[in-house]
Amino acid sequence: MKKSACIKTPKQEGEKTLALVHRLRIVNKDLEIQRDKKFIYIPLAKHLSTEKRETIKEQVPKSIVSTRPFPERKKPGTSLVQLLEDELPPHLLTSLPRAVDFVGDIAIVEVPPELDAYKTAIGEAIQKANQKVRTVLTKKGAVSGTYRLREFTVIAGEPKTETVHKEYGCRYYVDVAKAFFSPRLSFEHRRVASLVEDGETIVDLFAGVGPFSVQIAKNHGNVNVYAVDANPDAVEYLKENIRINRVIGRVHPILGDARQVVKSKFSGVADRAIMNLPEKAIEFVDVACEAIKPSGGTVHFYNFVNKPDSVETLKVRFADAVKKCGRRAEKTSFSRLVRETAPYQWQAVLDVKIC
Repeated sequence: MKKSACIKTPKQEGEKTLALVHRLRIVNKDLEIQRDKKFIYIPLAKHLSTEKRETIKEQVPKSIVSTRPFPERKKPGTSLVQLLEDELPPHLLTSLPRAVDFVGDIAIVEVPPELDAYKTAIGEAIQKANQKVRTVLTKKGAVSGTYRLREFTVIAGEPKTETVHKEYGCRYYVDVAKAFFSPRLSFEHRRVASLVEDGETIVDLFAGVGPFSVQIAKNHGNVNVYAVDANPDAVEYLKENIRINRVIGRVHPILGDARQVVKSKFSGVADRAIMNLPEKAIEFVDVACEAIKPSGGTVHFYNFVNKPDSVETLKVRFADAVKKCGRRAEKTSFSRLVRETAPYQWQAVLDVKIC
């Protein structure tokens, strides 16, 4: 038990008083709020200023400032609902975001419109639940444009969008506002790297800051990975990531349009092509087919699947696109839904042997 100043208020005034003291930011969240048959006792985190005393007296006249012992909270809440249950109206708790993406020390969350007035509180709660987070960003819109970027707003912590992300022994410098990066693809980065064999030549058609390319080279000493991207900022980060992960000479950064780059430099050289551009990958199947060696190779194809379509439907679409290029999708060795990207929409992957 710990003695603390508190607000003593009649139960019938409890909800109104709780809303007021949270708005004034004077609640001691390390102590448990107490109740008896007639009153609610709210522990205070700090000495009340005259101005705040007058505000409480004016809005809740039957409340008084008192002192009493309070039990300490046994376990601080770790979920957003637990951390915000005293700050948000109960009917809004169900609207709290269920997913948070962590890129380095940045947390990225999508705050629904009905919670916009509480976005700062949500950001602070995410920081409290995750001690290593230094910045919380909320998404301002969907991924869009040639470079697959989105806008963000800082809702808590340091005003920044650049960080260092660690993943399976690799480090990636990235600015999430300047280059596309999804931590939800970490398993895919590792999985594809594990399939590569020494001596292979890989063309990463939409490399971004290099999570596929660098992971492959980090795990294989004798590979050549040509990492292509049209975004100048992404390629600059890619170059730095090649340096800090010590894969210089194995990953070759190339700024340019994948179609033009493959046609001019990498026609028929690849044992493996990576196509992580789910919005438009189907439009570049001919580019992957051109990159793959005449003797055949593997394409890792990422695309969106929208209900009522399925992965099986995607296999048919991909095989048809390959056929139009004069080649054949010989075998799909692996397929799965990677992640949900919107209601009724998933990102899927196909590993297909092209001959």
